[in-house]
Amino acid sequence: MIVYATHAGGRYLQLKDSLKEQPEGKRGVYVNLTNRCNCSCTFCLRHMKDMAEESSLWLREEPSVELVKDQLESLPWYYVSEIVFCGFGEPTMRLGDLVELLKYVKDIHPEVKTRLNTNGLSDLEYGRNTAVDFAGGILDTVSISLNASNAERYLALTRAKYGLKSYEAMLTFAEECKKYIANVVLTVVEKVENQEEIDRCKKICEARGLRLRVRTYEDK
Repeated sequence: MIVYATHAGGRYLQLKDSLKEQPEGKRGVYVNLTNRCNCSCTFCLRHMKDMAEESSLWLREEPSVELVKDQLESLPWYYVSEIVFCGFGEPTMRLGDLVELLKYVKDIHPEVKTRLNTNGLSDLEYGRNTAVDFAGGILDTVSISLNASNAERYLALTRAKYGLKSYEAMLTFAEECKKYIANVVLTVVEKVENQEEIDRCKKICEARGLRLRVRTYEDK
């Protein structure tokens, strides 16, 4: 599934089916660009839930930009509050295509908010400052997975392919994003971390002028 809405119980529905189940109200619509990821998180649903190729979000092949545009064009936009680039893999693995699609959404529906859910490791993936790619108001919110209060704990949880340097690179990316994106949020997952660790993460965010959100843990 490429373009979808989320529903209770960890269900992913095409918008037409989402509207049958919940006919009233605007909702976020998600765009799934890739299965690829430069992390292999211990708490990822791909490992926790028998989701691999049986999941409706597992892509048999990556969709072209034109295919994604076609699916976006066909949406009943009256019901769309936000377009979220998230899905089953890491969206910035297709950074150029991601930026093109963000620009496209803002061109056709500038009133609709845009959000990127990311692990924040695109600087290491491409060997440069990538936050600048989101300049120009194409992205309203970036949600970055902080996951832990130190590099060792972060690596143990995410198994990022770049090793211990991943943690500081992610935080640097978050700080750079503040120059170009109005709403920069870092996240940790409840139950994955205890309250003491969450409190340490809050202090890290406060020290860098960043905001922390505690995400709800999904185990099914």
